[in-house]
Amino acid sequence: MNALIVDMTHGGKLIASEFSKLDDFNVFALDIYNTLSLDEKLSLEKKGIKFVEKSFLDEANNDNFLIVAPVHCNIDSKVDMTHHEAVNFLMKDKINIPVIEVTGVKGKTSTVKMLKEIFKDLNPLILSSLGVEVVENRKSTLLKKDISITPASIIEAWHLAEDYKNIGICIFETSLGGTGLADTGIITNIAENYSIASGGKTASQAKAQIFKSNVMACDFDSFNQFYSDFYKKTNTFGSANANVRASNIKFGLDKTSFNVEVNGLKTIDGDILNTSFDVSTFAPAEHHLNNVLGALCAALILKTSINQIKTGLRNFKGIDGRTSIKNYKGSKIIEEINPGINVTAIKKSVKMIQDLENPVIIFGGRYGVTCEEIDEKATARFFNSMDSKIQLILVDELGKSITNMIKRKYKYTDFNNAIDEAAQMNSKMILLIYRSNFSDLARR
Repeated sequence: MNALIVDMTHGGKLIASEFSKLDDFNVFALDIYNTLSLDEKLSLEKKGIKFVEKSFLDEANNDNFLIVAPVHCNIDSKVDMTHHEAVNFLMKDKINIPVIEVTGVKGKTSTVKMLKEIFKDLNPLILSSLGVEVVENRKSTLLKKDISITPASIIEAWHLAEDYKNIGICIFETSLGGTGLADTGIITNIAENYSIASGGKTASQAKAQIFKSNVMACDFDSFNQFYSDFYKKTNTFGSANANVRASNIKFGLDKTSFNVEVNGLKTIDGDILNTSFDVSTFAPAEHHLNNVLGALCAALILKTSINQIKTGLRNFKGIDGRTSIKNYKGSKIIEEINPGINVTAIKKSVKMIQDLENPVIIFGGRYGVTCEEIDEKATARFFNSMDSKIQLILVDELGKSITNMIKRKYKYTDFNNAIDEAAQMNSKMILLIYRSNFSDLARR
């Protein structure tokens, strides 16, 4: 059969390579965004892959071709298989251990990190936006840093871990949906239903692919708004009416404790679980707590013991450079560093510190770190509406860009000077909101 793989930029290179190993396929590739180097192209051609131009889509738009394209790619031709579905097709007979896939708009990486702690004794293979790592005898080894979370990265993660023979579970962070490989899938939230495919689809539509998982854990609000048709296989978390919810919550910057109430949860074996237990973990604000409930829900679906869940969450201390807390010269610094920072996330972060004494916000970052850019006007409006007791420092490219829209008192400075500037304002509580990859920021 003929297979045309569209988009070499977002994982198509790996998918085309895997298809070329199958005897039944003649593989064609369309580098629709023209990002491949000459060496990369030659390497694929040596595997028998034939490169074509966009006009070839018309020729391939028939029953003799299997057209494989990512869900975000806007092409006029029929699409027989998304990249997510292609990964399932290529890997379903190779991965023979439990799989958890995590998708959503916010909180994916944090949820994966919690699951890593919960399942540490099972020697998990982990794919997240922080990289590919494997845990063996409770010791983590980073196999690759700074990897994308396109579905094709699941193939790469599996190949990278070939020498590790005792992997007991896979935990994969996947953008724009799931592959169908998962025993349980998680939708953390649809915090913003942004457009993809040149406006032809939305994030919620793309992420619906995760419901090909055997059993689902879904944020309650997202389920009600977008996914209620999948009620038979879905457990919800977050709301007072969800299957997994929190009560008696005592928020703290370093540790939050609460009671977990579980009602009518469907497990992987089809059993129904009703229980309650106490948990303490790092979850300084409501949106962090929702991520915890998502990880909890998935672990319970897989019939994980309550003691194992409690121990794993107790060991979770946040993620360096995502949400974490540090001490500096007598001040506490809450770091919220994320390539996907948007207005919703900013508002939730500020809520953590707005009632504390003399707080300072440092805000800035870079453009182009994700496909989804930030709404500058909405960000500026929010900062203008904040209580005047909250002092504001703007830094770097993003901070500079909104200075002309800020109608309140602020300082603009270089990122490297910002923490010292905040300390000079006699603040004991500094909130750093920075739009970047942590690996980029860590080099500074």
